[in-house]
Amino acid sequence: MKVLDLFQGISTMFVQEPEIVIFRFVLIFLGFLLVYLGRKGTLEPLIMIPMGFGMSAINTGVLFMEDNQIGNLIINPLLTSTDDLMKYMQINFLQPIYTLTFSNGLIACLVFMGIGILCDIGYVLAHPFISMTIALFAELGTIVTYPIAKLMGLSDGAAAAVSIIGGADGPMVLFASLKLAPEYFVPISIVAYLYLSLTYGGYPYLIKLFIPKELRGIVIIDKKPKHNITSSEKLIFAVIANAILCLLFPVAAPLFLSFFIGIAIRESGISKYIRLIEDGFLYFATFFLGLMLGVLCDASTLLNPVVLKLLVLGMLALALSGIGGIIGGYVIYVIRGKNFNPVVGIAGVSCVPSTAKVAQKEVQKVNQASFILDYALGANICGVITTAIITAIYITLLQ
Repeated sequence: MKVLDLFQGISTMFVQEPEIVIFRFVLIFLGFLLVYLGRKGTLEPLIMIPMGFGMSAINTGVLFMEDNQIGNLIINPLLTSTDDLMKYMQINFLQPIYTLTFSNGLIACLVFMGIGILCDIGYVLAHPFISMTIALFAELGTIVTYPIAKLMGLSDGAAAAVSIIGGADGPMVLFASLKLAPEYFVPISIVAYLYLSLTYGGYPYLIKLFIPKELRGIVIIDKKPKHNITSSEKLIFAVIANAILCLLFPVAAPLFLSFFIGIAIRESGISKYIRLIEDGFLYFATFFLGLMLGVLCDASTLLNPVVLKLLVLGMLALALSGIGGIIGGYVIYVIRGKNFNPVVGIAGVSCVPSTAKVAQKEVQKVNQASFILDYALGANICGVITTAIITAIYITLLQ
């Protein structure tokens, strides 16, 4: 027996094309980097640590399968035959989770349910016009990226799916890519989650670039007495909004149902369900989401010229949405006679609650007395709803 026959991960290096081998090494070390940046807090640790481990494992754990084919014992996302699928669900240890939770959008719905539990819809009800206006402007990336992607040669479905990255909502991207461009589900999802973790680092520069320091320090003065939004009002809103949106956009009913039932459970105060969804479903889904995205980063799968286009388009979509949100902040600033802080606009990009925190942090760097978090969270939560609506429109028109 040759020594390399014993260590198959090494021996497979010598039978693959050089570019795949090089890319395997790149992804292995990228996995190391993601774990490091996640541990450091530069990127979201809940996603990046399992993703980094998965990425390294899938590119090191390559071996010879039957008929001397190169594969792994973790996952094969490209299976199409029912017989192969049933076979590999008994061989690859993550295949059942991928097949039964990813390929049908369940994982996205579980995360969305958790987001609903975390969201206080009262911020939207307290400032409905401001929240909706900013959220609509912050969809600039999800709309403008589509024709650009078409000009770059992507299909209708792929162009729409990559445009949804501009909404900065990972579960929405998963759902859209599965429905519209399943052949690009893997790279689009990976691009989306890599970039969403970078909103913390990139959006502060957008704020500083487009909003002068004197405007970033504005203190918003509420001239009307605040109405205390009750749990009953929030629950009524969740029930009605869910029914209306499911009626108008049934293709996205699983997302609307998951999000609004999370809100309803939160406002109903059912502590056992809250713990189940927040501590159970959400963390289960987040962990396996990160791990699954990592093991989908196989070098042979990602070594595709389209991936570079997706990288460019994903970054463009997020940048345009951030700029659009800031424009929305300026629009409210003018409408309210300069009694508004335009930094709130960046929170219209629905990375809940990350972009709202970014907005508050940047404001307090200039003026410790300026508190905009309630407005920012309203725009943030409303952004989730508007992104879901645009996703539904794309799926309805293109599927």
